[in-house]
Amino acid sequence: MTNPIKNRANTIFIHVSNLEKSVIWYSKLLNQQVDAADISRPVYNLAMNQYTGITLDAGPSGTTKEITPLPYPLFNFHTEDIYEAYQHIKKFEYKIVSEIVEFDDFAYFNIIDPDGNIIMICNG
Repeated sequence: MTNPIKNRANTIFIHVSNLEKSVIWYSKLLNQQVDAADISRPVYNLAMNQYTGITLDAGPSGTTKEITPLPYPLFNFHTEDIYEAYQHIKKFEYKIVSEIVEFDDFAYFNIIDPDGNIIMICNG
């Protein structure tokens, strides 16, 4: 029997309370240009260099989502150089919630987005 559900992630939805603020934050993090005129509710799709997309979802106009962040990362962004990524994040003055943690061939640190969501930056 074939399975109609594919073995791949399609889109990560990040629920946000302020779409414009979140679009600017994530765009800056990913070095993407953004025109405020292109931001309109309910969602904004970030340009990604892979099949899996990221959609920032603020919900319908006239509503404000109340976000309850999880106590652990939602997902990670990859880096080839964890130290360079850490210094890059520090220049933006983003909130870093964990210093670099290293294992044998894996390292990561965590940052917080405007809604308090924890996002991991890792090299593994």
